[in-house]
Amino acid sequence: MIRIGKIVATHGLQGAVVCTHIVGSSNWLNKGDVLFVELRKESYIPFFVSSVKVANDEEFILNVEDIDSMEAAKKLVGKQVYVKEDILADAGSDSPLLWIGFNMVDKEKGSLGAIEDVYLAGAQWLARLTMEGKEVLVPLVDDIIIQVNVKNKFVRVDLPPGLIDVYLE
Repeated sequence: MIRIGKIVATHGLQGAVVCTHIVGSSNWLNKGDVLFVELRKESYIPFFVSSVKVANDEEFILNVEDIDSMEAAKKLVGKQVYVKEDILADAGSDSPLLWIGFNMVDKEKGSLGAIEDVYLAGAQWLARLTMEGKEVLVPLVDDIIIQVNVKNKFVRVDLPPGLIDVYLE
């Protein structure tokens, strides 16, 4: 599953919620799709979308089945939202969200490990890996990325000298 955003507010009295997302476009979510809400740590509860309205490129106003009051919707506010990879397949393979689980391979150092998560920090995407038991953040910028191979699930990079060493010292 891929973390795509979070529920940030309720909307109206009928249980609608405002969901922010980091996908980049807003044409990928449809009625009937399933969103997984992390109600408790690593507890992903499925919610079926009963209606979706695009607020802008970063927000949806959603109604989900079985949430029909503001009180019920309030319980979802602040919770992380996930989707299965196939829902985002049409959003474009260039989205770093789809690279979670891909192996990151450096031109010099070889395999660095699997991309565990990606974050959007301002306008900058970062990949999180664990190396030698430590969290490592790698910027996903055109100057560093050599190749993204979706079929074989790897991202080939040319990291600046010393970038990884900062984390491992």
